[in-house]
Amino acid sequence: MAGLVTKETDRSIENYLSGIGNSAKVADSRILIDLMQDLTGKEAKVWGNEKVPDFLIGFGKYNYRRKGGKETFTWFKIGFAPRKNKITVYLNHDITSEPELLRDLGKYKYGKGCLYLNKLADVNLYVLQELLKKGLAADKNEV
Repeated sequence: MAGLVTKETDRSIENYLSGIGNSAKVADSRILIDLMQDLTGKEAKVWGNEKVPDFLIGFGKYNYRRKGGKETFTWFKIGFAPRKNKITVYLNHDITSEPELLRDLGKYKYGKGCLYLNKLADVNLYVLQELLKKGLAADKNEV
C-alpha cells in the first residue's frame, strides 16, 4: 500500500495564509488557529503534499490503522482547511453523536468527522469549541 499522501510539512503558516487571497478566510483562519492552539497546546502545522496544492492546518498528531490494515498512519488530532468557498473543520470523531451541540452550532453542513462552514460568523464559537474538545477527548494514539 502506498501510504498517505497528506503529511506534516515544514511550510510556514504565515506563507500559507498569505497565499489564500481572501482576507475574510485569512481572518477566520487566524481565529481557528488561536482556538485550536489553545485547546491542544500544540503549534499549528501545515499538512499536505507539494503535488496536490490542497493544504490543511493541523494540531497535534496521532497514529491509526485503517480497518483491517497493517500499516500505521500519522494524522493530526484536529485541524481545518480554508478553501475557496468553505472552511472544512476536521474533528476526528463522529459528530453525528452530538445532536444537541449540532442543533446549537448555527449554519453548517457536515460529514461524519468534519464540518463545512461558509464563515465563522455563521456559527456559535463556544459550541464549535465544545465539538473540538470532544474530538480531542476521543481515544487516539497520540504521537
